[in-house]
Amino acid sequence: MKSIWITNAEYVDAYQIKLCFSDGQKGIVDLKESLKGPVFEPLCDISLFKSFTLNAWSLEWPNGADIAPEYLYDLVRQEQKVM
Repeated sequence: MKSIWITNAEYVDAYQIKLCFSDGQKGIVDLKESLKGPVFEPLCDISLFKSFTLNAWSLEWPNGADIAPEYLYDLVRQEQKVM
């Protein structure tokens, strides 16, 4: 896969974020099931989850958590297959 990054991110609801990628792909990801492990479990607190920012390539949170854009891209594509 070619290099991909997130160009825009907007909070939707609960653990859902609407994403736009550098190749034009768009979609909503639900990250509730992805919040496992010591870095991500604090994001179960919805107020912390909503405090994400967009760095040069992906989402990051004040606690140091970030998620690879390729992982998010795959989640968006999986969601679209389900619909």
